[in-house]
Amino acid sequence: MRLALDEARRAAQLGEVPVGAVVTRGGELLAATHNRRELDLDPTAHAEMLAMRLAAGRLGAWRLTGCVLYVTIEPCPMCAGAAVLARLARVVYGASDPKAGACGTLMDLVRDPRLNHQIEVVPGVLAAECGEVMREFFDGRRTERRGG
Repeated sequence: MRLALDEARRAAQLGEVPVGAVVTRGGELLAATHNRRELDLDPTAHAEMLAMRLAAGRLGAWRLTGCVLYVTIEPCPMCAGAAVLARLARVVYGASDPKAGACGTLMDLVRDPRLNHQIEVVPGVLAAECGEVMREFFDGRRTERRGG
């Protein structure tokens, strides 16, 4: 999660919403990245999506069986759906997202028994620190808009 937090801080420095994500398997780092929606002009360039793509490329397979996704903020429905389709074993996240969290907060897409795969979820890892990175970013944006 610390590596995901480093990625989130990189995103903030680039003007991106500070979300970082890491994919591992068996203790091996497969991918570490951050949001790139603004940089790539891509609405799907969430940290989780990019990390899963990188991990799949490194493994040479779209099935991320046995892999763990660490992300600073609870994944949204798009990212949670991709995690299910990728067959991730576990999602570990920091801060909950009451507006878009799809791993237990707003909805629980990754553990929906109607889907062909369910994912173990470990919430709240370094939650305060992950939430603080987001708060600082958005506080700074509000201050910029007010001209302060």
